[in-house]
Amino acid sequence: MRLLHTSDWHLGRSFHGVGMLGAQQQFIDALVDTVRERQVDAVLIAGDVYDRALPGVDVVRLLDSALEKITAAGAKVILSSGNHDSAARLGFGSRIFERGGVYLRTRISEIAEPVLLETGGVPVAVYGIPYLEPRLAAPELGVENPHHATVVAEALRRISADVQRRTDDGLPVQPVAMAHVFASGGITSDSERDLTVGGVGAVPLDLFDSFSYTALGHLHGRQELSPSVRYSGSPLPYSFSEARQEKGGLLVEFDGEALVSVEPVLWPAPRRLAVLRGTLAQLLADPELAWAEEAYCQVTLTDDERPAKAMDSLRARFPDTLVLAFEPASGPRAANQTYSQRLAKATDDLEICCGFLDHVRSRKADQQEKALFAEILTKVSSTEAAQ
Repeated sequence: MRLLHTSDWHLGRSFHGVGMLGAQQQFIDALVDTVRERQVDAVLIAGDVYDRALPGVDVVRLLDSALEKITAAGAKVILSSGNHDSAARLGFGSRIFERGGVYLRTRISEIAEPVLLETGGVPVAVYGIPYLEPRLAAPELGVENPHHATVVAEALRRISADVQRRTDDGLPVQPVAMAHVFASGGITSDSERDLTVGGVGAVPLDLFDSFSYTALGHLHGRQELSPSVRYSGSPLPYSFSEARQEKGGLLVEFDGEALVSVEPVLWPAPRRLAVLRGTLAQLLADPELAWAEEAYCQVTLTDDERPAKAMDSLRARFPDTLVLAFEPASGPRAANQTYSQRLAKATDDLEICCGFLDHVRSRKADQQEKALFAEILTKVSSTEAAQ
């Protein structure tokens, strides 16, 4: 029995203004190839299928196509909702979809209803837990304290009760949990949305001790919290903080008795990410950066003064520079003075104008700019004198 653990597809997301539907179509095609080549029995999607609660029509069509291709390749799909998804919209038609091998788990009432997968021995029972917003989920779960840890603990208690009931009936299962949570020990990246406002909302790792495997979603980097509790990570990088991460899924194999192995599956992104740092002259001249000319680039310039037309110069070599920041190697100029203190030392209007320009763009006025300021100030003075 082989499961392909994925999560955080974020269909419809853009990358610093660049649309990603094409790249998302490519990773879906790679996923389908994996299903065929590795004879995957079920694909798990542990939340954040969409990037927003109201996805565009083209995004919905992409998911529709993905589900059709995966099931046509011979695998079931078990999908739970994440904090980016609208659980009600994503779960529409769930009972009908089950007839075609697509199992949507978006309702609290379905938490203890597993998808049973035959192994030739003890079946694997996949329990999909939708994202549980504590304040909304607590009343339905009968939890007094609305926190992530308490609502997830109650959901897992209900699942454990179902597992025990099956064991008592002589029908034991190998339980697998799917959950979209921030489990203790996970490492975040810049592209994840906080699960709480004003708090971390971490869920204790030991809540998952009784499961044969736990397929987690929410964190975008692949991570092993324990041999049986893992984040698959997102299939594509969604921030430059993920530039060094390997993307793909996890192939999880069971025999008729227990978990056998967990193996990374790689799906290289169509475009690499480059995080570059240095002076403008260094970056434009360095031959070892030739590979970045075809990558999406985040650039931090360390020039003491902000270069004129820096983005234009960078894009002449690195056309897909998407993010530009300035961090002078010598540190912020005049860091021991506020702008007001610097302004107080100005001796005339020309120095005030030039000082303001320096302040807002981190580069002193050149001779042409000083001459223009002087001309404007002369005209203003002449106009005031004529009045």
